Amino acid sequence: MENKKYYLVIIFMLLSLENASATTNPILITISDDMDKVIFDGRWTFFTEWKHSTLNTLEYNDGTVIQLRSAHQDNFIYVFVDVVSDIYLDKGADRAIFCLDTDNNKSILADSDDYCFLSVLDGKSAFVYQGGSPLGLNGNFKQISRHPDFIGIGSFSDKNDRYSIVPHAGYEFKIPTELVGRTDVYGMYLGVYDAHSNKIHSWPQDILVSNFLQVPSPSRWGEIISPDKSLPEFPLSFLMLILAFFILIYVTKFSRIGTF
Repeated sequence: MENKKYYLVIIFMLLSLENASATTNPILITISDDMDKVIFDGRWTFFTEWKHSTLNTLEYNDGTVIQLRSAHQDNFIYVFVDVVSDIYLDKGADRAIFCLDTDNNKSILADSDDYCFLSVLDGKSAFVYQGGSPLGLNGNFKQISRHPDFIGIGSFSDKNDRYSIVPHAGYEFKIPTELVGRTDVYGMYLGVYDAHSNKIHSWPQDILVSNFLQVPSPSRWGEIISPDKSLPEFPLSFLMLILAFFILIYVTKFSRIGTF
C-alpha cells in the first residue's frame, strides 16, 4: 500500500512538471497603428519606434534581461526581442528563435501548424521552420522556404534604445498572418542563445534547453494572447464588402416601399 502511494506521488510530480507551462502568465500582444513605420535593422532605430507595442519584461536568475515587445497591424505580427543584458556581441553565433503554435493544440510532437522563426546576430539571412518532420533531432521541425514578406534580423541596439544605450543584442521579426493565420491565442515559445555564456534563455522560463536547435515540445509552450481579441483583424476590403452588402439591403428595402 505504501509503495502504491509512493508511485502515485511520483506520477503526480511528473505530470505537474509537464504542465507547468500551462500556469505561466501569457505574453500579451496589442494592436498598433505604428508598426508599419518600423525600420527593420535589429535595433531601436529611433526612440519611439516600438513605443506603441506591448512590453513584457523577462528576467532570469543569472541577471539576463529581455525586453520583449510585440504588436500586430493589418497582415503582420511584429516582435522585437531586446536582449538588454547581452553586451558581448558574438556575430553569427548569438541568435533568437520565436515560435508559434497557430492552432494552440499543445501537440506532443511539432506538427504542421507549428512554426519557428530564427534570426542570427549580424547574420546574412533568417530562417523559417515548420513542424511535421519525422526527424526528432531538431524537435520535429524542418526548414521551409521563407514567405516573401517575412523579415527576421539581428543587430546591435544602442543609442536610441529605451532600456540601455550600451550596445547589446536585438532581434526584430515581421511575421505574415498569411503564414500563421489569425487568432486571439497562439501557443508561443522564445529561445535566445548567448554564445559568450553558452546559455539558452527560454520562455516559458521553466523550459530548460541544452541544445538551441532542439525546440521543445509545443505541449510545453506558453501562450501569446490578444486580450481585446483584436488580432483576427478583418482586412479593409472585407469590411467594405460587408458595408456594401448592408447598403444594398437598405436601398432595396426602401425602393420597394417607395413603389408600393
